[in-house]
Order: sequence, then C-alpha cells, then structure tokens
Amino acid sequence: MTLKQQRIDVTDRVIGKMKNGEMELFLDNTPIGKMKLTDHMQVELEHHFEVEQQKIYQHVTSTEGSDAKYTDCDDGGWC
Repeated sequence: MTLKQQRIDVTDRVIGKMKNGEMELFLDNTPIGKMKLTDHMQVELEHHFEVEQQKIYQHVTSTEGSDAKYTDCDDGGWC
C-alpha cells in the first residue's frame, strides 16, 4: 500500500455566499476560503486548495494498491 498525493477539480461543488462585501467559499458546507470583490479580484483559500486557470482544486492523500489496508501485517500475524 502506498500513499499518493492527488489534485481533484472541485470547481463544480464550490458555492459562494456574500458577506460584508466578500464572497465566502464553501465545499460541502465547509468554509474553504473567500474572494474579495474589488477592482482586482483576490482569492484566499485554505492551504490544501488552489486556483488555476479559473478552476478550484483540492489536494488530497489517498491509498493506492490492490490490497490497500489501514495497516500491513507480516505473514498473517497480529498488527
């Protein structure tokens, strides 16, 4: 089992709510950042999100492998 870093396009799942002249951004009801609505639009996101070419991406870590388990045991012994 290995851990793999992935970047997932979540653009279609992000919603925005106006508050105090800013657009607050949410993914599945979790706040992920905000967008300041001025002459020069500025986006601030949580550390595991990024904007690239007008899309929002989430960085996640997932397991990879055909027999992925929480722990790997040797020779059927206790973990």
